[in-house]
Amino acid sequence: MKPDIVLDTNVLVSALKSARGASFRLLSMVEQDLFTLHVSTTLVTEYEAVLKRGLTALSPEDIDNVVDFICSKAVLNKIFYLWRPVLKDPGDDFVLELAVKANATIVTWNVADFKRAMLFDVAVMTPRDFLTSLEVQP
Repeated sequence: MKPDIVLDTNVLVSALKSARGASFRLLSMVEQDLFTLHVSTTLVTEYEAVLKRGLTALSPEDIDNVVDFICSKAVLNKIFYLWRPVLKDPGDDFVLELAVKANATIVTWNVADFKRAMLFDVAVMTPRDFLTSLEVQP
């Protein structure tokens, strides 16, 4: 059975900043059907907003293409409940809500920020740990 995941924005930023490392490897595997990626409107909006701050060398059009690609491969989830704030950073609560809805693992470089996800039985892993769980070299 394929694992379900939610990619935190920091993983996407890392992947687009460098073609080396676990984040890029994970993003490059989206088409391989080894896991199911989940998004919500709020998460996609954050992807676009953060990436267009100039954190990468990509043009706005390239960023749109990346986000469109992710959306074409991901399952869109509608979130109908809010129980905020739960996490250390209330700006991350929508990621937790999506993970609960999708019964998915949160893949992030900020594992400490999602400590309270365990209250909802949501696993939190770094991209490297997630790749290892797939038995793929990071």
